[in-house]
Parts: sequence; structure tokens; C-alpha cells
Amino acid sequence: MSAAAACGAALCAGGSVWLLGGRMRAARGTRRARSVLSAGGAAQVPWWHGRSARVRGRLGHEVWLLPGGGLIGLLGESLLPLVAAAVGTPLAGRVRRQRQARRERERRSGAVIALCGVLAGEVRAGRQPAQALQAAAETGVAVERGLGGARNGVVAAARFGGDVPGALREAAREPGAEGLVGLAACWRVAVDRGAGLAAGLERLEGALRAERDQEADLRAQLAGARSTALMLAGLPALGLLMGAALGAEPLLVLLHTGPGLTCLLVGGLLEGAGAWWALRIVRRAEGR
Repeated sequence: MSAAAACGAALCAGGSVWLLGGRMRAARGTRRARSVLSAGGAAQVPWWHGRSARVRGRLGHEVWLLPGGGLIGLLGESLLPLVAAAVGTPLAGRVRRQRQARRERERRSGAVIALCGVLAGEVRAGRQPAQALQAAAETGVAVERGLGGARNGVVAAARFGGDVPGALREAAREPGAEGLVGLAACWRVAVDRGAGLAAGLERLEGALRAERDQEADLRAQLAGARSTALMLAGLPALGLLMGAALGAEPLLVLLHTGPGLTCLLVGGLLEGAGAWWALRIVRRAEGR
């Protein structure tokens, strides 16, 4: 009963946090609306808004593993599901951060392609390369993301006659901005040898766009294999639900008997190894 009480307490704590977070969000929205109305449309951002945004960025949906583990532990009258959820929460957070990094890389890659297109258009319109780069860097957020944190250095180099190719190569070190190396090469050839910058940028844009389309097509072809691996990974949970529906009490058998614990340990290891191996094959096929 002590284990069940502890799991119940953990579940109640998770529910309280969820309710408190909902009330805080509602109160925050009300205060923001009032500030907008009182200030004539200029919203006043609280000092803790940036800090709470950073906290929300670090915590994701993986925090729900703890209440879920507590619920399973309460049903099975054991602390093992709660411990497993606590161990799996950092791993799930790591997977979430890797997925976010991949999406950010894709967005930055698209921004580099857009930057090449805008820069080529500015040069075609008659601007000098330095002026065209400054105008392209100030076009919008979608284009500015291609330069990343090195945007100010690139713009300063273009404005004051600095080493623009070196600044572009520095910006290309960020994930997804590798296309800036080609932009630096086009810039070097155009400035030093008088070659047409617009033509080189258009060819570079076409090559980067074709590479991105090829990667997207490959991911689409591998989506079925990834979905199959995830579906197979969820079959044991379906088996437990079917056993519980038939009245076999699989949680009690797995968590309170020696053979059940052995099967749970061995099955969990094999399940994790199989999922890791299947996803590893997909990542190798994607070239990552």
C-alpha cells in the first residue's frame, strides 16, 4: 500500500502542476490583454516572460512520463514504473532536442537558399555586391536566419569593406548553413576576377534547392520504415492492454513475480535494442 500511496501522490502532484500551469497561462493571458487595452495596443512584456520561455523550451512533453509512470505504478502497486519514467524522461528530452535541432537545421538551410535568391535578385537589379548583401540581409526573418548569429559580422564586413567571404565561411559553421561556403566562393570569384555574381548565385540556389528536394524525397520514402518501427515498438503495450481486458492482470504478474520481472527486464532490453537498431538503419539511410 505504501508503493501505491507514493505513486498516487506522484500522480496527484503531476495533476496539480498541470492545473496550476493552466491557471497561470489563463491569468497571464488576462493580464496581457489588459495591458494591451490600457496601453493603447502596446503590450508590456513581464520581466519573467523570457525566463519562463526558456524553461518551457527546456521542458517538453516528456514531463508527462512521470504522471503516466505514476498511474501505471498505482495500477500495478509498484514503484518500478515511476522509476522507469524518471529514468526515461531525460532520454525523451534528448530525443526531443535532437528533433528540434533537425528542424532548425532544415529551416536554416531553406533560409540560405532564400538568401541566395534574394541576393541574386538584388544584383540583377543593379546593386553592387556589398549593397546587395546588406539589402538581402535586411529583407526579413526568413532570410536573416540563414546568416544566424554571424549576421552582424557579415553585414559589417560588407558595409566597411571587410573580408566578406571569411565572414560567410564563419557563418557556415552553424548546422544547416553549409551552403554559405558556396556563397563565399561565388563572392570571392566575382570580386577578385570580375565574374558575374548573379549567375553564380542562381546556379548555387538551384543546386542547394535540388539537394534539399532530394533529402525531402528520401525522408518521405523512409517515413514508412520509421512508422513501422514505431508501431512494432508499441505492440507490447497493446498486448498488456489486451491481457488486462481479459482479466489476466499482467501488471501484477510482471511487477510482483520473479519470472515476470525477468521477462520484463529481458523484454525491455530487447525492445530498446530493436528500436535503436531500426532507427539507426533509418538514420544511416538518411546520411546522418
